[in-house]
Amino acid sequence: MSFFNLYRHNFVRIAAAIPEVRVADPVFNAEQTIGLMKEAAARQALLVLFPELGLSGYSCEDLFHQQALLNASEEALARVVTASRDIPVIGVAGMPLRVESLLFNCAVVFYAGRILGVVPKTYLPNYREFYELRQFTPGDFAPRDLIDIAGQHGVPFGSHLLFRLEKMPLFTFHVEICEDLWVPIPPSSLAALAGATVLVNLSASNITVGKADYRRQLVANQSARCMAVYAYTAAGIGESTTDLAWDGHGMIYENGICIAESRRFSYRQQLVTGDADLDRISLDRMRQNSFSQAAHRYPETSTFRIVPVAAEPPCDGAVPLERVYERYPYAPAEPATREERCREIVDIQVQGLVQRLRAIPADKVVIGISGGLDSTQALIVCARAMDVMGAPRTNILAYTMPGFGTTPRTLEQARRLMAAIGCTAREIDIRPSCTQMLKDIGHPFAGGQPVFDIAFENVQAGERTSHLFRFANMHNAPVVGTGDLSEIALGWCTYGVGDQMAHYHVNASIPKTLIQYLIRYAAGAGDLGAAASAVLLDVLGTAISPELLPAREEGQPAHDTEAVVGPFALQDFYLYYTLRFGFLPQKVAYLAWNAWHDRSRGDWPDIPEHERHQYGIAEIKKWLEVFLRRFFEESQYKRSALPNAPKVGSGGSLSPRGDYRAPSDAGASTWLAQLNAIPDSDPPL
Repeated sequence: MSFFNLYRHNFVRIAAAIPEVRVADPVFNAEQTIGLMKEAAARQALLVLFPELGLSGYSCEDLFHQQALLNASEEALARVVTASRDIPVIGVAGMPLRVESLLFNCAVVFYAGRILGVVPKTYLPNYREFYELRQFTPGDFAPRDLIDIAGQHGVPFGSHLLFRLEKMPLFTFHVEICEDLWVPIPPSSLAALAGATVLVNLSASNITVGKADYRRQLVANQSARCMAVYAYTAAGIGESTTDLAWDGHGMIYENGICIAESRRFSYRQQLVTGDADLDRISLDRMRQNSFSQAAHRYPETSTFRIVPVAAEPPCDGAVPLERVYERYPYAPAEPATREERCREIVDIQVQGLVQRLRAIPADKVVIGISGGLDSTQALIVCARAMDVMGAPRTNILAYTMPGFGTTPRTLEQARRLMAAIGCTAREIDIRPSCTQMLKDIGHPFAGGQPVFDIAFENVQAGERTSHLFRFANMHNAPVVGTGDLSEIALGWCTYGVGDQMAHYHVNASIPKTLIQYLIRYAAGAGDLGAAASAVLLDVLGTAISPELLPAREEGQPAHDTEAVVGPFALQDFYLYYTLRFGFLPQKVAYLAWNAWHDRSRGDWPDIPEHERHQYGIAEIKKWLEVFLRRFFEESQYKRSALPNAPKVGSGGSLSPRGDYRAPSDAGASTWLAQLNAIPDSDPPL
């Protein structure tokens, strides 16, 4: 299967169909069902679901007691099932079905000319506008668990059926019908505990004011609580409006996130598709071990029957992912959501620092200011913390310490920033003390040789940290660390007597790309003052560099961080899907390619034109190798000794006391071997 085929990476495309119906006209309804099945197959979906009682129409009322309608419905099913021989998609259609002398509201699952199983509705509403108990029997009253239907014998029947794809076992789905979702413990809850990763709901659900939002809440919450995909479709155009109206609401949620939704009140039939990530479901359940504990508490989960499905996922050539993955997973693309997220992140950072200061106790902080991104955000947090504590910002003891590689731009930005914030600012030239240290250790630079090695760099980083800790001793003020999650993940920090160490970190679970958004948010808010906003924007436009090597003659830094460790846009993307989900490297590469290869995509929130990039699979593979080696093999010993810091996002932190515990001497070969499965060139257009 092609690397660029979504099914190779355990995605499954699900289609929610909303056909036009004619009440009590199964022949017409069967034709619409077949047409939408063909469309679903053409769009390379593997599963398509239709509304409740869609072959007959939901609003037939007492017509369900007419033998002619029941016979015609079964004939319509036979027609649909026969047509499915040439349509490579699993179908789930709704119909009324007699079993002995009882009538059930059923969902029929079929594929390639065979009926795989029939699921009766468990809970029948009989309140307000609903009178289903007048016509139907609850599924629990089923007289047998195998039935004959549409010329097929021994078809599994019951609400405890799980349909499992033989060639894609993570794709195991369960079917429930409308009201089943509206009860305190839906049948799908038990099905999820029994192993279903995809939950399917055939609904009719008439529309009243505000009901659509309530449906969304139900579906979103059920998918999140069950850690599952939940696909839902409801009746639309053509149902009787004698007393009710219908909006044709279809939607697909994955673990609380909407991945597809129909346009309500459409006067044409619709088919919406969503690409669901089964790996995410499986890995989330594995991590959240309370899920398996819940399964153990409900013995009913052992009563589910597995129905094998011999369906073939579309595997010829590339099947592009329709689902859009944000390039910056730590920062929402939607501006209003992003602003709200930024406010909350700063509140978390400030709350963490304030609590630590009160616990020491201390009313001052010591911080080093470089004029770059990380120390800028940390200084903003310190200023907010002083405001919360009712302390003057002069209690922020800020030090900028230019070294051999400090550029005029960053030095000037550090000076302007400290002045704009209103902290107590001091400038210390560390070159004399660094020269003495280099002389003491016999480094060639002290003898006049231009040797700029790791020792040369880290003497400067260590000297800065040493100064800060001694100032902390003098003033009873903790050192606030400035390093971010991206640098910690890649080991891009000086261990021990260096920027890896502090009394308390505030940025340690915030990646570089998110820090850029936080600073941009602070600049836009303007509540730090116009002078502060101006320098914040200048900081955002500054090249990312540790500035530990002598600057070029034109005043530009000689050290480009991203040329060494890779673009932070990619590295943060890799980190999120590796740390949050534990995905295979080849899947991380596939997601990165889908997010980054197309420059024409419009989700470049607030990114200037000259900073916009695109990355093909070859470049994605190159920097992924750097990430895997640095993350898994080279940097854990630094993370094992991290200072305290608040966890900020669900993307995780790397604290050895929190989200991530790993041996410092592990190798990366297991992950690096995965790179062989990643191609070296993009597919042809």
